[in-house]
Amino acid sequence: MIGIVVSGHIHFASGMQSAMQAIAGEQKQMVFIDFTETLSTDQLEILLRQAVAEVDSGDGVLFLTDIPGGSPANRALNIIMDTPKTELLSGVNLPMITNAAFEREECSLSELVEALLEIGAFSLQDMRKQFEAALQAEHETGNKNGL
Repeated sequence: MIGIVVSGHIHFASGMQSAMQAIAGEQKQMVFIDFTETLSTDQLEILLRQAVAEVDSGDGVLFLTDIPGGSPANRALNIIMDTPKTELLSGVNLPMITNAAFEREECSLSELVEALLEIGAFSLQDMRKQFEAALQAEHETGNKNGL
């Protein structure tokens, strides 16, 4: 199973952990690391490296971080540069993290990365446009359904 390390600024990781566990339950080989004000970037990298060792069962490790170019992403990038079978996605959201938990047993590390990129792009939606399109479709079909 692919190991997952989620990290981000302040309480991003622990917040995502709480939400993800409400949806997917407790997960093995998944670690959440907050980059709080009390940590230096060197300390963060040490924690990230320890997390890789903890979650890696041989199928690889995927880092999921909050902000591209932020300290968690930059320090994870240091790790993937010298650690085989590691990948990094940055700018992740809850649908991506939850789907990573569900899909990581059934695919390779590269397949999981591709699937999560698709989920990330799909999960960002303009809900006003979605609603207006639904209203327009109902109007065109003559199906009012109380609207």
